[in-house]
Amino acid sequence: MYELPAGLAPYRRTPIFDQDTLPAGLRREHRTKPDVWALITVLEGRLRYRVLHPPSERLLLPGNPGVVAPEQPHEVEPNGPVRFFVEFYRAADQPAE
Repeated sequence: MYELPAGLAPYRRTPIFDQDTLPAGLRREHRTKPDVWALITVLEGRLRYRVLHPPSERLLLPGNPGVVAPEQPHEVEPNGPVRFFVEFYRAADQPAE
């Protein structure tokens, strides 16, 4: 899946990470919470995005974001110098936490 479904609204965004500040937890298997989608946006460089179940891999570039489905196990890996952030989405009618 390369696009977020309709009816979602952003509610949180990470700081901008680079190849040096990328948290270790994002480099290994992790997942979003139930009902939470994520959009990985690369500002500069390239980021390898791996979905672990079912297995697939994409190279994310500026203008070519990665979509993470709720609870989907995944990991990311810089492919050289990179700057990116992750924005989290949930149903627009879902109350704030």
